[in-house]
This record gives sequence, structure tokens and C-alpha cells, in this order.
Amino acid sequence: MMESQKTNLRFRTVAFSKQVIAIISFLLISLSLYAQDGNAGITQATTQVKSYFSTGTSLMYAIGAIMGLVGAIKVFKKWNDGEHDTGKVASSWFGSCIFLVLVATVLKSFFGV
Repeated sequence: MMESQKTNLRFRTVAFSKQVIAIISFLLISLSLYAQDGNAGITQATTQVKSYFSTGTSLMYAIGAIMGLVGAIKVFKKWNDGEHDTGKVASSWFGSCIFLVLVATVLKSFFGV
């Protein structure tokens, strides 16, 4: 490259980096003007999340009931077929249903909802 082309390329790079810095500075200043109190935002988010808990726990109970029915049918089928791992399958399905119910209950009591 010729010396004038190198100088021109350096000038464009410096000019571009100054533009990028100016744009980022403008965006940060703009965002700080629209910023709200952090406590108000956290309180609003907490209220919204707490309002979802009752619906979420009901959904987890419904999923647990459906899993219990499916598990009962699978265990009954294995038992009628005379398979030897029926106890293991029954304990895994029963354990998963209990886990869902316990998680829903513990979360509800942990967050004081």
C-alpha cells in the first residue's frame, strides 16, 4: 500500500471509532434519563411473580395427577404381563408425582404465597 492510502485508512478507522463512541455515549445518556427507581421495579416484578404462583402450583398439581394416571396404567400393564421390574417402575412413577407435589408446596410456602 502507498503511504497516502495507509494514512487515509487510519483516518477512517479513527473517525469510525469516534462515531461508535459517540453513539454509545448517546445511548447510555438516553437510557439513564428514562431510568426509574430500582426499588419500584423490583417491587413490581415481585408482585407479578407472586401472582403467577397460584396458577403455577395448580398447573403442577394437574401435571402430577396426569403423570400419576399414566404411571398407574403403565405399572398395571407391567404387573399383568408378569414383568420383574414392576416395583422399580412403580417407585419411579410414584416418586416423580410426589416430587411435583412437594416442589409446588415447598415453593408456595418458601415465597410466602
